[in-house]
Amino acid sequence: MQVWSIANQKGGVGKTTTVVTLAGLLAEVGYNVLLVDLDPHGSLTSYFHYEPDDLEHSVYDLFVATKDVTESQVNALIRPTNVEKIQILPASTALATLERRAVEHEGMGLQVAKALRHLTDRYDYVLIDSPPVLGVLMVNALAACHHLLVPAQTEFLALKGLERMIRTISMINRARKKKLTYTIIPTFYDRRTQASVRCLRELHKCYPDELASAVIPVDTKFRNASMKGVVPSELDSGSRGVHAYARLLRSLIEQRG
Repeated sequence: MQVWSIANQKGGVGKTTTVVTLAGLLAEVGYNVLLVDLDPHGSLTSYFHYEPDDLEHSVYDLFVATKDVTESQVNALIRPTNVEKIQILPASTALATLERRAVEHEGMGLQVAKALRHLTDRYDYVLIDSPPVLGVLMVNALAACHHLLVPAQTEFLALKGLERMIRTISMINRARKKKLTYTIIPTFYDRRTQASVRCLRELHKCYPDELASAVIPVDTKFRNASMKGVVPSELDSGSRGVHAYARLLRSLIEQRG
């Protein structure tokens, strides 16, 4: 089971779109995929028509358990989606209260990693959607994953958020036994604008080894898929955006061997 976390310390860079599109492409070729929503806003949860405000049980339960959760308890939290091979561990808005709890209770940084150990034989891939804030939820996402995906919008303000994320990765790597590898994914690219072109050039200059060769373009099909609650490849498998993510996925699978 491969665990990929999708994170950046800036919102609006395409994290949820990246999760949903990659999940759809993985499911399309027969992989069983679990999505884990760690963002209190619950965009990934809402995408699949679950309401974060109304869920009685969610990923939040992993953090408030008095002892390590069992396999059956983890399985009880997982919900189906409208894609047969994709399931989701949804978020609830109660996640927003966890930072306060984390101060009172030590050892909350590994809750997701511990829960996923029960699922290694059930899924081929786990994709974790992380909030854009460095805190207990992002720490869980980084601690649980084998590889990190960092979507970075191709505009210059987004580069500042990326710099913060790279510093966070360095900090995490000082505490990990095995170095956390990462791939930076250029998103919202519009080759018609100088801002996008110059920003992509800067990404190549600053992160030549970590930058994905696939560049994700601005594509209205992503928004249309979100409105319908379907994965983008189901809405239009031939769209520019889906093709770019398919290229990204091929390179990620090749990197992991």
